[in-house]
Amino acid sequence: MSEKIGQIVNKMDECGVKFVRLQFVDIHGTPKNMAVPLMRADQIEDIIKDGLLFDGSSVEGFADINDSDLILKPDPETFSTLPWRPDEKGVCRFICDIYHADGKTHFEGDPRYVLRKALKKVEKAGYEYNVGPEPEFFILDQDEEGNIIPNDNGAYFDVEPVDKGTDIRRQLVMDLEALKFDIEVSHHEVAPGQHEIDFKFDKALKTADAVITFKQAIKAIVDNMGYFVTFMPKPFFGENGSGMHINQSLSKNGENVFYDPDTPTQLSEEAIHFTGGLLKHSKALSAICAPTVNSYKRLVPGYEAPVYIAYGLKNRSTLVRIPASRGKRTRVELRMPDPSCNPYLAFAAVLEAGMDGIKNKIDPGEPTEIDVFGKTSTELTEMGIDVLPSSLWEAYHALEADEVVKSSLGSHVYEQFMAIKHKEWDDYRIQVFPYELNKYLTI
Repeated sequence: MSEKIGQIVNKMDECGVKFVRLQFVDIHGTPKNMAVPLMRADQIEDIIKDGLLFDGSSVEGFADINDSDLILKPDPETFSTLPWRPDEKGVCRFICDIYHADGKTHFEGDPRYVLRKALKKVEKAGYEYNVGPEPEFFILDQDEEGNIIPNDNGAYFDVEPVDKGTDIRRQLVMDLEALKFDIEVSHHEVAPGQHEIDFKFDKALKTADAVITFKQAIKAIVDNMGYFVTFMPKPFFGENGSGMHINQSLSKNGENVFYDPDTPTQLSEEAIHFTGGLLKHSKALSAICAPTVNSYKRLVPGYEAPVYIAYGLKNRSTLVRIPASRGKRTRVELRMPDPSCNPYLAFAAVLEAGMDGIKNKIDPGEPTEIDVFGKTSTELTEMGIDVLPSSLWEAYHALEADEVVKSSLGSHVYEQFMAIKHKEWDDYRIQVFPYELNKYLTI
């Protein structure tokens, strides 16, 4: 540890770092931080060892005011400078774990701790959980009247001049690489102003940290260019929404256990049963992986949205897809999550659901290899294919009934999460929208 801290101190001196951001996320996955000005070189060692006290009652879903003292402890593995901040008197950050005031007991409301607990369980069984997310986002501008509009009219894989995001994505990729991201691909997505930048598979905790950094970095970098970014799942009526497909695999001793070269599909029993767990618990998972009222405006038929609870080999119309590439790259892709989710909670819940499938040998049935988007509801019912919740209200009721997914969150996070979601739904359902005025005002 002391060697690691020494390397960090040297890097901070080299970069002229003046401020240290201690970062964490709230229950929604929204980044929060405190900035500490550095007065001396050894100060960072004290911060890493002892942490920093803060008021947990000021963060939604954390602590009550009568027991609100919490401690942020930086994880040295998450050190990085922030390329969008000034070079002079620069800024670095650490992602922190949260402890109670004794400095020894993990705070059970910390989303990062929720994922740590889930990972520890599978590590005891000899597994390592690896994740590769595909977060989509919109780059937005304003017209002369101040209306929010996409910054271009590009479509899937378009190039300039139709795609006006080429130079923006180029800058984003370079700055993300400065943050140690291993970028796999970037491109324009289906909808006007919509983009995707994918980064490679990695261990789940590191990947969850990366998703938070990714969203924060993109917003900051694009803001400096005079535009702004949204990870809202469905910002525009009539256009495709933004998803964050989660590709995942389990490994043992460095070998991908989802791969079995001796089966017709080259999929192991673990892969099949993990898929069965995802399908069985998919309705409850949607509350965590698609956690906003707006998420269910994306999860509707007709916009490439994965609303049908089935799995397929290469089939992009099903909820779970197993891509064609096998061997070390064998993975199971869950297509319902969107980028508004808290990645720590989402990865933990998805992992627990999949592991329940392995533990109880849940059979997902035969793969669905037809385009389910083209089937009627009657035909789908005859095929035994159910659908995801169509609203946040349905989703959180499904979560209430699912003990496996509930337990993945822990009692503190589950109770706080549900209280927030109940309030969000109540706030939403009493609103009156322009659609209703247009349709019913003359009734």
